[in-house]
Amino acid sequence: MPAARPLVITAGDPAGVGPELCNALADSPFVDDIVIVGDNRQYDSRLRVLDTPFPAPVKPGQPDTANAATLLDGLEIAVKGCLNGDFAAMVTGPLAKSVIADSGVPFNGHTEFLAKLSGAALPVMMLVAGELRVALASTHVPLRDVPDYLTADGIEQVLRILETDLREKFGIDEPEIVVCGLNPHAGESGHLGDEEVRVISPVVEQLRDEGMKLRGPLPADTAFTPSAGRKDAVLAMFHDQGLPVLKYAGFGHAVNVTLGLPIIRTSVDHGTAFDIAGQGKADPGSLLAAVTLAAELARR
Repeated sequence: MPAARPLVITAGDPAGVGPELCNALADSPFVDDIVIVGDNRQYDSRLRVLDTPFPAPVKPGQPDTANAATLLDGLEIAVKGCLNGDFAAMVTGPLAKSVIADSGVPFNGHTEFLAKLSGAALPVMMLVAGELRVALASTHVPLRDVPDYLTADGIEQVLRILETDLREKFGIDEPEIVVCGLNPHAGESGHLGDEEVRVISPVVEQLRDEGMKLRGPLPADTAFTPSAGRKDAVLAMFHDQGLPVLKYAGFGHAVNVTLGLPIIRTSVDHGTAFDIAGQGKADPGSLLAAVTLAAELARR
């Protein structure tokens, strides 16, 4: 990747493990290919930093809502830099949604915020661990609200974005996608819920008729097994249906990728870990994986 087109990294909450994870990159092969948006006082002198000083003192493990606005400003700097071509891709460290929300700014998470900044109509969250890719039809939605949130139009849009980005960003010519049902046993032909019959199946059949390689809706407890056949990605209906499987398979080296954006964005697969911040215990594996994947996608 040319040095003129570096990756930009937003380290996340300064009181979390993000800054120390970024400092680990000073000893990585990526040291000359990254720029970090953050408070210069927190970083190894070998790293390039776009300095955004925090107004409140930073204490590891003690987040301060007074720093929330600066965090969001940093995300905006990174997104605008990707949109105007200064950066090849962006990688995000962990934020605490509650800290930003407590500052008075409505905030549902990185995915939704970055979509708004970049003008994307519908962002799609997908996590990657090796060959396992899991996308979500709904992201940060309370479980009680998921059935009403899932619509035929919404699932269709997610599947189109997923299939397109698997082809265009991941270089998979004919992606094969397994679609999970919502209910146990994928609804058991309508006896355990009718969302599969009424909402999910018609979309899968329509898109399959258009040429997409889709299978499902399959019960979530079999969709990830070898019996479901070859798959380039699994579409889960809600956050905790798909992500526990992926994180069990790849925690520590899994990567969060936001599809449907006009930019490349990857992220770590973990949170701020305030409980171990500043203690030298944080594992940089997921950040290294996120940087590696962002670089691969940028080259492609």
